[in-house]
Amino acid sequence: MSLHDTKTNDLTQGGITGTMLRFAIPMILGNLLQQCYNIADTFIVGHYLGADALAAVGSAYTLMVFITSVFIGLCMGSGAVFSLQYGAKDYEGMKRSLVSSLVLTGGITLILNIAVLAGIHPIIRLLQTPAEIEGLMFDYLFIIFLGIISTFIYNYYAYLLRALGNSIVPLYFLAVSVVLNIVLDLIFILVCHWGVSGAAAATVISQTVAAAGLCVYALYRFPIFRLKLSHIRLHRQSIKEIATYSSLTCMQQSVMNFGILMVQGLVNSFGTCVMAAFAVAVKIDSFAYMPVQDFGNAFSTFVAQNFGAGQQKRIRQGIRSAIGVTTGFCLLISAIVFIFARPLMQLFIDGSEKEIISIGVEYLRVEGSFYVGIGYLFLLYGFYRAIRMPGMSVVLTVFSLGTRVVLAYALAAIPAIGVHGIWWSIPIGWALADAYGVGITEERSNAVFGIQDMTLCEVLGSSGIDVHHASSFDGINQRAGDFLWNSRTSETSSQSASCTDD
Repeated sequence: MSLHDTKTNDLTQGGITGTMLRFAIPMILGNLLQQCYNIADTFIVGHYLGADALAAVGSAYTLMVFITSVFIGLCMGSGAVFSLQYGAKDYEGMKRSLVSSLVLTGGITLILNIAVLAGIHPIIRLLQTPAEIEGLMFDYLFIIFLGIISTFIYNYYAYLLRALGNSIVPLYFLAVSVVLNIVLDLIFILVCHWGVSGAAAATVISQTVAAAGLCVYALYRFPIFRLKLSHIRLHRQSIKEIATYSSLTCMQQSVMNFGILMVQGLVNSFGTCVMAAFAVAVKIDSFAYMPVQDFGNAFSTFVAQNFGAGQQKRIRQGIRSAIGVTTGFCLLISAIVFIFARPLMQLFIDGSEKEIISIGVEYLRVEGSFYVGIGYLFLLYGFYRAIRMPGMSVVLTVFSLGTRVVLAYALAAIPAIGVHGIWWSIPIGWALADAYGVGITEERSNAVFGIQDMTLCEVLGSSGIDVHHASSFDGINQRAGDFLWNSRTSETSSQSASCTDD
């Protein structure tokens, strides 16, 4: 079968660090541009519509991140399955997975879209939104929710293309839409005077353009994405694989952002100034550590392709490289955010709003000093997704967000600590999750990452997992999970023979 008639990136070949970075950089640039949707809204709204409008848009952004995390998680899970099948050259399996993923992820997204449109008012009240900005928040959210399908379409095809190693094309379409978003923001807010509704409309129109363009490109340039009537069949094994993998990945993303949403509700209880400061600081925050999140996703695709191809030595080398790159970047970006916290806040807030700026600066200096914690966590998430253990990513996410939420509510309730407790709960949650994740791999499996005594292949071999049949999902997650929890280091020479290259 002809897979495509344009270039993809086979991550099972070439240098380790260079290969991952070349694949990761377009993804990083793409997601930085994705952040520009909300950065543009925040900048223009903050400067021209005032603190109330800024608080409304900022709180709505947190909610939107949670909503979109559901179908982005589904798309991410489908993309991970595609990466494994692409690495194993299982093109027929990719066709079956395409049908299954379209039915499952598309159907769930449609249901979700209808549900959130019908429940806007209860959702706003659930977030403890101050009465004076409820109307603004409704105006913004209603239009944004109308564009959910477009956001899904863009992310679906973006993750499919990235699964084949093509991370540059989604960047092109996103760049066009970001420029369009900024232009429309200025027109709708400054010329048409549509307020927050104009900011929302600009975002939706821009996202729709990106979605339509990427969909047409993918279907035109990649024959494997074109479905004929004979292909429209649901295969039980494919449905099971996509459903299991995507649901766990979706759960991880949703849990992560639900925790953030709960923190947003707590922030809202401290009033408009704290809300506005948090809205701006979160944008800066997301922009700062987004590159390590995307590098973690690139690392996951790298591991998945090599896992499917049985390249255990290459995975081990990739882990070492990924840890080094992540550590260096996080330390650098932490220093930049700490030093320039005040100027960064003043990019979005008028200098006269001293209280808002002061609150935001404190948040950035507390949380931004520990980006290495979230960087390592992203690597852990990506690794477990790649070796068909997405359930472990869910465990780590629950651990991180659970501790964060509990600490935030507990500390914020102490009058002497108040809102400061919310800021400190974030890096503490990261640190505890990292310690838990690393502790499991070291204590239970003697370095499942392959950076100590055993190679990844030996670890997988000792659990009875055949890396050459990575496209078969049945039992692999459970067996690997059982191994992580129950095994101890043992002699593996007899099992390691199954890990030799074909």
